[in-house]
Amino acid sequence: MENVVSMNDLSVEDINALIERAEIFKKYGIRELPGEFMISNLFFEPSTRTKTSFEVAERKLGLEVIPFEAGFSSTLKGETLYDTVRTLEQLGIDAVVIRHQDDKYYKELIGKTGVSIINGGDGSGQHPTQSLLDLFTIKEEFGHFENLNILIAGDISHSRVAKSNADALSRLGANVTFLCPVEWAGSFESTDNWDGLLEQSDVVMLLRVQHERHGDDTGFTKEEYHRRFGLTVERERKMKPGAIIMHPAPVNRDVEIADRLIECSRSRIFKQVENGVYIRAAVLETVLKGRN
Repeated sequence: MENVVSMNDLSVEDINALIERAEIFKKYGIRELPGEFMISNLFFEPSTRTKTSFEVAERKLGLEVIPFEAGFSSTLKGETLYDTVRTLEQLGIDAVVIRHQDDKYYKELIGKTGVSIINGGDGSGQHPTQSLLDLFTIKEEFGHFENLNILIAGDISHSRVAKSNADALSRLGANVTFLCPVEWAGSFESTDNWDGLLEQSDVVMLLRVQHERHGDDTGFTKEEYHRRFGLTVERERKMKPGAIIMHPAPVNRDVEIADRLIECSRSRIFKQVENGVYIRAAVLETVLKGRN
């Protein structure tokens, strides 16, 4: 496994192996990789959790992390992403983590450079390490995926998290339902009605309203969206015993989810952040060992 760019490219066996490795890291600690590897994080979109957790994982693995600041790079002078990555390759970089605004940016890189590519999010496409940490969190909670009912609610059509999780969860045996405004469903079959869903869902996963992709007008006020599609306090009370709340974050408080629920006993939102370090360490280790 020399690249990780899409959940669609990972088999069920690959997914389970990465989760199992993350479980070992969480239980026994992240050990440094033998040998010397250099890596760089190329983030062309804002990020707190993904970028920082990759950096933490990289340092725990003992990697040499070469700084890259998109706002001060030659991409501002018109350099292509391909030329940027080829330049880093010639400087000795073994792998890059890339977040980019273009869907499937990695198509112009894989097989054309010797650098391993880890996708930190592409446009409205895929976010494989977020999906893997979500799966790790669910597995940690329930011990399995088979026949779990997963409700994913929010900005589905723009969400790389929804796209990454949908197929993976189904292949692992879970039942996935989507809830969103009709016009935000994209290619997914969805409902815009909460009736009966909360009582049977094991996981309620909220998605951020992506204002930057909608432009100035989402069609809803924050209050209206929360009332119709958010996880309100009243809706949380209908959730089945043992069910959990997830959100990839950043969270728009009192929009996708009521402020007081973000750290309630059901919430695993900050647990997801913690688990991101272990999953990303597992991905990095697997990719870099695959280069040998």
